[in-house]
Amino acid sequence: MFKALFHDFLYVPIYNLLVFLVDIVPGGDVGLAVVGATIIVKLILMPLSLRAVRTQRQMKLIEPELKALKAKYKDDKERQAKEMLALYKEHNVRPFASILGILIQLPIVIALYLVFSREALLNIDPSLLYSFVPVPEMISPLFLGLLPVTGASIILAFLAAVAQALHARLSIPMPEASKSKERSMGEDLSRMMAVQARFVLPVIIGIVGYITGGAVALYFITASLVGILQEAVVRKMKHPERVSG
Repeated sequence: MFKALFHDFLYVPIYNLLVFLVDIVPGGDVGLAVVGATIIVKLILMPLSLRAVRTQRQMKLIEPELKALKAKYKDDKERQAKEMLALYKEHNVRPFASILGILIQLPIVIALYLVFSREALLNIDPSLLYSFVPVPEMISPLFLGLLPVTGASIILAFLAAVAQALHARLSIPMPEASKSKERSMGEDLSRMMAVQARFVLPVIIGIVGYITGGAVALYFITASLVGILQEAVVRKMKHPERVSG
């Protein structure tokens, strides 16, 4: 049942979107179609993405209060957790907003990979097309006539890693190393996650982009660039100053 739902509600719609875009982009460039499809998907998910970016900024703003709470209730973990949740609620912070965005994007990446691993775009299956989606007259598997998107591309994989690293550097603040000898487990975990997001995740993205092929790498590149743009937009927004209670 899950396989049928995935096929009907993710694979087929993404396949049709890509075929439609291949038909309208210059030269039937599959790479440009992937870029266009990624932008469309990111626009649909933008409310979630913007919420995640705002959450990260709010988390940074309330960091001093979080540290104070952890220090105050370091011997009462249950009270500490309740006070932290109350602080999140007071400032409308949703700590798991970014995780939700990642979880939603994961099946999209899988569907995109399946479309290209089966070379479905190079051999169009009319039975999968919606009535309003025509079969493209021209299909080019080379992005901008240079880089392959249906096979491994070390260049696109490298660019995917670099774009992810830039996005992480802008969007994920590195917690300051605590000078206290009694650092909390939460502080250590927060710093470890930031380090992994900045340095380990880009490497993983690059490897995945190379193994799965140029199309998925292009998806990662475009998604990271859109994320950087979203971060810049949110930073320019005026946020009202918090009033400490």
